[in-house]
Amino acid sequence: MAQKAIGVIVCSTRPNRINPSVAKYVLDIMETVPQAADGTVRLELIDLADQHLPLYDEPAVPGHLPAGDPTPHYVHAHSRDWSTTVRRFDAFVFVTPQYNWSVPASLKNALDYLFHEWKGKPAGIVTYGHRGGEKAAAHLVTILAGLRMGGVVEPKVALRIVKAETDPGAVGSAARALWLEDGADRTIRAMAEQLSQRCLAEE
Repeated sequence: MAQKAIGVIVCSTRPNRINPSVAKYVLDIMETVPQAADGTVRLELIDLADQHLPLYDEPAVPGHLPAGDPTPHYVHAHSRDWSTTVRRFDAFVFVTPQYNWSVPASLKNALDYLFHEWKGKPAGIVTYGHRGGEKAAAHLVTILAGLRMGGVVEPKVALRIVKAETDPGAVGSAARALWLEDGADRTIRAMAEQLSQRCLAEE
C-alpha cells in the first residue's frame, strides 16, 4: 500500500502570529495515531506564509483548466508552485484562527487559486480563538464543499485561546492546560484517525 500524505496547513500569514505554534501542537498529536506512527501516513506542515501568494491574479478560472494536469496551465510561477505543492497531498488539516466569524483572507485566497488540486480530497478542520472559532469552521465547511473536496471529517476541533497568552509566535502554558482540560488531545487524535482512514480507503 502506497504511503498517504496529509498536509497540515498554517492558515494565517500575519506578523506576530501564533498559528505555527498551534499547528505544530496539532501535528505533534496527530503523529501519535497508529497510521502516522507506522509510516502508513506521512504528515507535513504547509505554511501559507511561505507560498508568497499575492491576491488572486490568474486570468483563467481554475475550474476551467485541464483536470488531469492543471499545473502547467497557470500563468504565474507562484501559482504553478502552489499547485505542485497541493497535488503532493491526499488530504489536509486546516489549522486556522477565526477572523470576524470567518477564516483569514490568506486562507480563502490560497483556496481560490486552485480547484482540481483540492477536488475529492478529504479534510479536517482545527480552529482557534477566544471562543474556539466554531463560526470560522462552519464557514470553511461551506467553502470546501464549493471546491468539491471529499468532505470534512468529524470531529472538528475548536481550541480556546487564553487572552493573556497570545504573545507573538507562541502558545503559553495556560492555553495548553486549557486544551488538555477540554480534551483537545483526544479530539485531535480522533480527527486524525478518521482522516487517515479516509485516505487509506481511497487506495
